[in-house]
Amino acid sequence: MPPIHLLIKPASSNCNMRCRYCFYHDETENRSVKSFGFMSEQTLEAIVQKSLSYATDSCSFGFQGGEPMLAGLDFFKNLIALQRKHNTRNLKIFNALQTNGTLIDDDWAAFFAENHFLIGVSLDGDESLHNLYRKDAQQNGTFARVMQGIDVLKRHNVEFNILTVVTAQTAKRIKEVYAFYMKHDLVYQQYIACLDPVGEVWGKQKYSLTPALYTKFLKNLFDVWYQDRIAGKFVYNRYFENLAAILLGRNAESCDMNGMCAVQYALESDGSVFPCDFYMLDDYRIGNINADSLEQIDRNRDAIGFIRQSAVLPEQCRNCRWLRICRGGCRRNRIAENEYDSGVNYFCESYQEFFPYMLPRMKELLK
Repeated sequence: MPPIHLLIKPASSNCNMRCRYCFYHDETENRSVKSFGFMSEQTLEAIVQKSLSYATDSCSFGFQGGEPMLAGLDFFKNLIALQRKHNTRNLKIFNALQTNGTLIDDDWAAFFAENHFLIGVSLDGDESLHNLYRKDAQQNGTFARVMQGIDVLKRHNVEFNILTVVTAQTAKRIKEVYAFYMKHDLVYQQYIACLDPVGEVWGKQKYSLTPALYTKFLKNLFDVWYQDRIAGKFVYNRYFENLAAILLGRNAESCDMNGMCAVQYALESDGSVFPCDFYMLDDYRIGNINADSLEQIDRNRDAIGFIRQSAVLPEQCRNCRWLRICRGGCRRNRIAENEYDSGVNYFCESYQEFFPYMLPRMKELLK
């Protein structure tokens, strides 16, 4: 068995924020149980014990939500204790956590630093952009609290990156967003395209990212990133780094850029397992870690053809000059017209225009 990647929701969909575009809230509205509550010690131990027994070489534990920090610091201290208890084969263990950043204090940051957690902080640019959609339960903006949390992480030398959801508004102002990040020395950056609600026509929300806006976003972001790179300034952009890896003949680190879905274990707080956090819906449930072995869960994933279907691209993609770079993109962004393939990516026209725009300069950087 290769290294195992787990994505765990210890607080299920519980969150202290009410982000307007939250894809996980939308998912929970489309399944029979909206929240499974908080993860028990029994379920956490089952996850740790079974994954460390099944994996070879390494095991990655990623925590998301909702807001995973709502599970409490003692939950994560117990995680470390259980990892030490069950890591009898001395595997490499990687821990990561994606947070909205509002709950970070000195105790949390000291714990993250001591135990080498990689932290992702959700931040949507400057105050006006961030507060547009990222509000708390009282509908107050959260920008100041997030920036305070980032300052605490810096003070404790915690390794972290910024995760920005690209909405229509962000796309229009990406150069401003990038300048803001550079001003605050936020040089490890990830950007993900905002998802429209499950089952609805795309492009109808105020926050919806259309292909035209995504094209503008990619071009403008590449321009400023490229200028900094040729000037000798280090800026990590996950998407551009993965494009570079592909051009160098390597596999992309990001699963949405390898042409098919990766083997993942997305776990709800009751132990239910799904093949991807974008598909934590009733029809995609492939087991429960408390009752099923990982071998059985793998068989269940194969039985529903989740990974296999993601690798079947329509003729339009197979004949495309950019297939080697694009590879169809994330399955969640593909619009399937039939059951025989996974569909054409909603942002296809964006990639068709962006790839020739960036390619000469990217090759220059790779010399």
